[in-house]
Amino acid sequence: MKETLYEILMGDKALIHIPYGDGFFDIYKSVVVSWLVIAIVFFLILFMTRDLKVHNISKRQAAVESFVIWIRGVTGGMIGEEGYRYRDYLGTVLIFIAFSNMVGLFGLTPPTMDITITIALSIMSIILVEGAGIRRKGVGKWAKGFAQPMAVIAPMNVLELFIRPLSLCMRLFGNILGATVIMELIKVAMPVPVIVPAALSLYFDIFDGAIQAYVFVFLTSLYIKEALE
Repeated sequence: MKETLYEILMGDKALIHIPYGDGFFDIYKSVVVSWLVIAIVFFLILFMTRDLKVHNISKRQAAVESFVIWIRGVTGGMIGEEGYRYRDYLGTVLIFIAFSNMVGLFGLTPPTMDITITIALSIMSIILVEGAGIRRKGVGKWAKGFAQPMAVIAPMNVLELFIRPLSLCMRLFGNILGATVIMELIKVAMPVPVIVPAALSLYFDIFDGAIQAYVFVFLTSLYIKEALE
């Protein structure tokens, strides 16, 4: 059976095989790389936030505080004053997706190129969106909102609960997969100097990766703002 391009790019997805009963419990590459990204970000945070002071702060602390203020400003500007309580979650997701999209620079497969990862991120975001609406309006008013502006479109509004996470999921997955496919085709099919793939890799892994992280968080913030109205 011929392998699909996706299977060729992903290779053997099951990276760790743990004996379980009569078979194996498989841990996929995307999960392991996600753990690696989380571990790197976690230890980076520990390193950058050690020995914090109130007065006579170091350049490192000043840089950390500036970054936190900036990232909060970005997510806070997206979501508005009413949704300020959710800006730190959005900032966390933004950092995770951006780091995940950039691991291709180090020869790793971005975990966001696995649809199961983008599905999980999308479900988390939609749970937050609907939870924010319930918190703001109460269960009764939240449920009645599906019949607005008229009861006849209630089924469409309910269907939107499934369309939104699907849209978030497929947009992120498709863009990262598409960028990786383009890079692999350039490397394999085109006899170009190494500087060309390197330059394109910087674009797709850094610029496009950051843009896709921003778009995912921006759309989530729009859904939250709508849920809070």
